Amino acid sequence: TVVGFAISLLFHMTQTEVCPPSCNCKSLGEMKGLHIDCSSRQLTEVPALPVNTKRLYLQNNSLTSVPPGALDSLRSLEEVKIFDNPWNCDCHILYLKLWLEDVSAPSLANIRCATPAPVRMKPLRQLTGNELGICKRLLPIKCLEFFWRDLILIAGAIIALILIAWALKFSKKLVCQINLSQCDSREWLLGRH
Repeated sequence: TVVGFAISLLFHMTQTEVCPPSCNCKSLGEMKGLHIDCSSRQLTEVPALPVNTKRLYLQNNSLTSVPPGALDSLRSLEEVKIFDNPWNCDCHILYLKLWLEDVSAPSLANIRCATPAPVRMKPLRQLTGNELGICKRLLPIKCLEFFWRDLILIAGAIIALILIAWALKFSKKLVCQINLSQCDSREWLLGRH
């Protein structure tokens, strides 16, 4: 029992040590993870979070984006609330959007963009790559280039089909002519006898 108490105390101490200073952390029971409440703290960035976070509340802060990879270690996360932040929905928001699509689609539904102006108040889940500003410049091939490439491929396929049809028609005529000439020569040979 003394060993059990010591392990429990050590577990509790390590849990409080990893709690971000700007947040309130509660244990959900031994080996069940942590409930981390960082809501309404005027945070401008996501704090370093313990890997055993089960519930994470980051709503009502001043978060504008989340750095790529910042939330990847939260593999046991079951609930996340991240709405009511002034999200800047440019190319840098893609990480958060994709992460929430995988981890918590309901949370993604509650996130609205604050900036830039063309997407203000639009739900993040509805944004496409074209609406995410500088992402357009990062794409390797423009849509117009895809259009011309596809048009050339389609034209090439049509020309190839026409040539194949012509070759088949020509070969049929040739076969008929060969057959006719063979028939004529047989008839000529039979007619002589």
